[in-house]
Amino acid sequence: MPKFHYTALDQNGQETAGVIDAPNEADAVGQLRRGQLYPTQVVEEGRGDISKIKRAARSAPGKGKTKGTGPASGGAKVKSKVLMIFTRQLATLIDSGLPLLRGLTVLGRQEPNLVMKKTINTLAESVQTGSTFSESLQQFPKIFNKLYVNMVKAGELGGVLELVLNRLAEYQEKAQKLKNKIVAAMVYPIIVMVIAVGIMVFLMTVIVPKFEKIFEDMLGSRDKLPELTKAVI
Repeated sequence: MPKFHYTALDQNGQETAGVIDAPNEADAVGQLRRGQLYPTQVVEEGRGDISKIKRAARSAPGKGKTKGTGPASGGAKVKSKVLMIFTRQLATLIDSGLPLLRGLTVLGRQEPNLVMKKTINTLAESVQTGSTFSESLQQFPKIFNKLYVNMVKAGELGGVLELVLNRLAEYQEKAQKLKNKIVAAMVYPIIVMVIAVGIMVFLMTVIVPKFEKIFEDMLGSRDKLPELTKAVI
């Protein structure tokens, strides 16, 4: 029977990792859920990269503080990649059956970006006091735009928050790929323009003055040069 390496969260939000025997991935996930575990990654042995799972197993007893070092600023910004990873991870946790508040608490504990960490912890506190997730997101307009907030609000009203978060993560991933393609496409013309400007500067500062001296030696005086040549020099 195939072996599946997994990382999962227990009822206290602590990360755990291990190996489970199951005929397929769906059955492995089912076994974990029946054991009150919420899987975040399940990989069949020999068919995927399990290095991350092994690292998680070595550091399984969750470390770090739940709360940030201070209140998050509503004017702070984070990179689109950081927001994309947060959205994908939260969607995965909720889809695994973990409550929203606990999912936010876990992500806040594990987030390496300090600004995002404070933001997540503030969101968790807001949700814990009775605010909806979409209302909590509105505190950070520089991080969560109107599209993001309205999509989450629609997901809450329709009871499909995990589906909406997955769609948002997919949208952000496609936008990031498009941005990377545009940046990559701009590199070549920028390099060509820089080289062209460098060559022009070299010609005008080094080559043209030498020709001026040659012409003066040939004609005996700079005044005998054609007006266009004088203008170029």
